[in-house]
Amino acid sequence: MTLRVASAGQLSADQVTSVLRSATLAPSTHNTQPWLFSNGAAGIELYADADRTLPVADPDRRELLLSCGAALFNLRTAIHATGFQPAATLLPRRGDPDLLALVRPRSPATIDRRIASLAKAIPRRHTNRTPFAASPVPAEAVGSLRHAAEIEHAWMPRLDAEQLDGLKELVGESHRLQANDPAFVAEWRRWTGRGQANRDGVPFAAGGETAADDAWVLRDFGGARAPGAAPLVVVIGTFGDQPLDRLRAGQAMQRVLLTATALGIDASFISQPVEVPAIRTRLRDLLGGGLWPQIVLRLGYGTPVAWTPRRALEDVLLDPPSLSA
Repeated sequence: MTLRVASAGQLSADQVTSVLRSATLAPSTHNTQPWLFSNGAAGIELYADADRTLPVADPDRRELLLSCGAALFNLRTAIHATGFQPAATLLPRRGDPDLLALVRPRSPATIDRRIASLAKAIPRRHTNRTPFAASPVPAEAVGSLRHAAEIEHAWMPRLDAEQLDGLKELVGESHRLQANDPAFVAEWRRWTGRGQANRDGVPFAAGGETAADDAWVLRDFGGARAPGAAPLVVVIGTFGDQPLDRLRAGQAMQRVLLTATALGIDASFISQPVEVPAIRTRLRDLLGGGLWPQIVLRLGYGTPVAWTPRRALEDVLLDPPSLSA
């Protein structure tokens, strides 16, 4: 397919190409990359790619919206680092649930050094599934990560020892439920353990664990309980649980991940307790009932791992474009 990128708002075609490439570097469940883009004079549209849903692990598209929210944050950040203000409208077209956002690169903007730092972290961020070292995540860094979530209308509550013990139990229980579900395992196997030639899914070199192995899910988990121990296990949540809340949560997640990357901190996802609906409800109760848990992260310092691939830009561009007025 021939790459056809037009200018958008104040951005030239080359600049649009650059910011779209940044958007596609966002994380996604099983590296499904469930996003599509359209661009034209009005701006850049972000769509959910309905063909890349996970009907077993993500039947209500919650994680798809988180992934697309992460791509949206990358897009906004890259546009700002180019020197323009990204005016984003979420869910701009009633009746079209796949159109998630319209971003209009408008007037020139003074580049915020903090956002420029996040933009530089975009190509360096990747999920690290290796065991983490015993070096603790500094308290100052934890404060920066918590602030990053709050800027994007999400919250990263402090978990006490009792809550962390409860979370560990929920992780193990939800993992066992998934590992004993043939449909989940079949879906998981379709997307993991792939060769490096694939442009999506998780290559074996980047993961390698098996869906039925409990050890990797709980490894290093207990270290989060004791001050000065590693890794750190955190939950990112929102007060609502509608599509708009989930899209915002994805942006918060990515801001947290890029902040971590800029600070030299690695991260991986503990997806099981938020993928099993009954366990997610119990996790919400564990957090006090006010927040809907959206993401559970493991943060620390790992060893270098292989990067997951990305689809070619021409494969995620809609042709012809269909821009909102």
